[in-house]
Amino acid sequence: MARLTEQEQQEIIRYLEAGKPLPDNYRFLLFEEKREVELVWNGKSGEVCNIVLPFQVIEQVDEPREEKATAPLALGLFDTDGRGRQLKGWTNKLIWGDNKLILSSLKNGPMREEIEKQGGIKLIYIDPPFDVGADFSMDIEIGDDTFTKKPNVLEEIAYRDTWGKGADSFIAMIYERLVLMRDLLAEDGSIYVHCDWRVNSYLRLILDEIFGKDNFRNDIIWYYRRWTAGSNAYQRMHDIIFFYSKGQHFELNPVFVETTEGQKLKHEKGWDRNSVLIGGKRQPQLLVYDQNKVDWAIKEGRINPNEYARIVKVNTGETIAPDVWEINFINSQAKERLDYPTQKPEALLERIIKASSNEGDLVADFFCGSGTTASVAEKLGRKWIVTDLGKFAVHTTRKRMIGVHRQLKAAGKNYRAFELLNLGKYERQHYIGVNPNLRDEEKQKQIEKKAEEFVELILRAYRAEKTEGFTTFHGKKAGRLVAVGPVNLPVTRLFVEEVILECRKKHITKVDILGFEFEMGLFPNVLDDAKAKGIDIAPKYIPAEVFDKRAVEKNQVVFHDVSFIEVTPHVKGNNVSVELTDYSVFYSQDSIAAAEASLKDKGSKVVVEKGQIVKVSKDKNGIVKREVLTKKWTDWVDYWAVDFDFESKREIIRIQNAESGEWEEVWTGDYIFENEWQSFRTKKDRSLELKSSTQECPPGRRKIAVKVVDIFGNDTMKIIEVNVGGKK
Repeated sequence: MARLTEQEQQEIIRYLEAGKPLPDNYRFLLFEEKREVELVWNGKSGEVCNIVLPFQVIEQVDEPREEKATAPLALGLFDTDGRGRQLKGWTNKLIWGDNKLILSSLKNGPMREEIEKQGGIKLIYIDPPFDVGADFSMDIEIGDDTFTKKPNVLEEIAYRDTWGKGADSFIAMIYERLVLMRDLLAEDGSIYVHCDWRVNSYLRLILDEIFGKDNFRNDIIWYYRRWTAGSNAYQRMHDIIFFYSKGQHFELNPVFVETTEGQKLKHEKGWDRNSVLIGGKRQPQLLVYDQNKVDWAIKEGRINPNEYARIVKVNTGETIAPDVWEINFINSQAKERLDYPTQKPEALLERIIKASSNEGDLVADFFCGSGTTASVAEKLGRKWIVTDLGKFAVHTTRKRMIGVHRQLKAAGKNYRAFELLNLGKYERQHYIGVNPNLRDEEKQKQIEKKAEEFVELILRAYRAEKTEGFTTFHGKKAGRLVAVGPVNLPVTRLFVEEVILECRKKHITKVDILGFEFEMGLFPNVLDDAKAKGIDIAPKYIPAEVFDKRAVEKNQVVFHDVSFIEVTPHVKGNNVSVELTDYSVFYSQDSIAAAEASLKDKGSKVVVEKGQIVKVSKDKNGIVKREVLTKKWTDWVDYWAVDFDFESKREIIRIQNAESGEWEEVWTGDYIFENEWQSFRTKKDRSLELKSSTQECPPGRRKIAVKVVDIFGNDTMKIIEVNVGGKK
């Protein structure tokens, strides 16, 4: 600390006694560790999340679409019959949840050891939500029409937390996550951060502060062509990608691009001396454009090949990539196009992944969207971890990666298994969003008050009466107790287990659990467990309309049930197949009455009401017409999969022993869904098979699990028991 004059000391004391903030100049007087340039925002703090939550494997995908039973698998890392199936080693990770909690759990939890065994994360690419006015709605095809799915409440809350106070809240959100990403990166790792003109100036300063100005490598301009339009500014036709390394030693492979005719002339002599960063040191490199001329020069002693760190052969018409990349948007007919709003071209990610990683390296994307990073990494032989908060994004990525596996399998190439994970049991304080590190009692009281107001709002919309004296229950309605899930997190297994525990203690038999979102793979296991104990649990989704005061007052808020599946097993001797026979959904988004009231003449709107998607239109004479678009139950199904032996793989999580501090493996009591057969719709092929292929199974009783994912990305599972090879 700098030495202060007596006058300065007295002035600081006066500010402190008056409870006033110190002027900025005292910050530099009081603290020696200061930066020449620093980005400051409302609420800036050096505190970084250090919570560790266990990862639960919900689903494992290691064999795309087996049409018939296969011979026993050979031992080894990959199968030897041309299918390329991975049998052991690293399994790629697709994780659903808040990436702050995921990053903290990866950094501080037991999976860190597994990551370090792979050499650490060598490359991170992120494309965070940098558009303050972005619309995160999704267009979903229903027959010949398109329905616009609004973000769910958890996604809306995340968006509010990101942009609620404009740039301040975005910077606070991304700063903490970037610190965690830096700490997760391997010492020779790199990060690429995608943004545009809205936040690029902030992000550059944040990245300088976190990674250090000396570790800035490039700001890459991604230039794309698009239709010009009238504007009072120059046409915006580029994004920016900031490239930083964690330290001075990092990977950067030469990337070549096609050159123009003018550039070719510069290399007509046949070679070009240049330099390249290798291990953080700039070393001489020879770029070879005409091998015959170079061979002659070496033979004549004019070039000593031992003087160069690398001799790189470059095809005529190619050169080392500059920092302006011209890569077009995905066109409407492209095979990779998924109509996902933020989808980036595979060519863009291919260049980044090839440049800053090698085969077998681990790469990560913590805002994965439609899964482009995972798709390109898989094709290039890299391992990957990708995460997203949106269930629809995770489901889109799952389908995409199964499609990539099918392509690689058909080509006789290797591919790695991947698993779908949840963040597991949450600490109690996370249910109401209380930060366990808070020191300010008043702040905590305010948070608890907001949580109480939230519960009261939900009970009012549900028309339930408030109750007292319970640990997990908040209200009651029509002879059933009501438990309200958290506002900012999915309803987890722990939450439901606590409800069941209180039911057993107090002899409660009928319960409604209300939640904005339910943990993947939660049902039906927990419900079946409750049923066996004589407890009837009805899970219900809280609709976004609870925040619409008028809808609550008019009793228009509909809490819809979890989806319902019916399947029929077909058993013939030792051969088993499964047929999907019914699927019922109960969602609502908007209402027919509200659409009719708001429509102008010659207008139309597609809404969801009680499990039906309806197109409401008004002609030029003001006559309203309704057309039901979901004509049959299969219209709701986007994807379904079968595990022919559900209880064959236990779900194991690693938790820390409170006394010893050691990580211990614990069985959750559930099983991992092993995806053995699947059928799903794609943009190009909207058809769906309703009967699985036949699987040969050993004789005896077994449980078969069927998972269905609807067009919104929500999953439901049903478990049935069959007797294989036995008498009926």
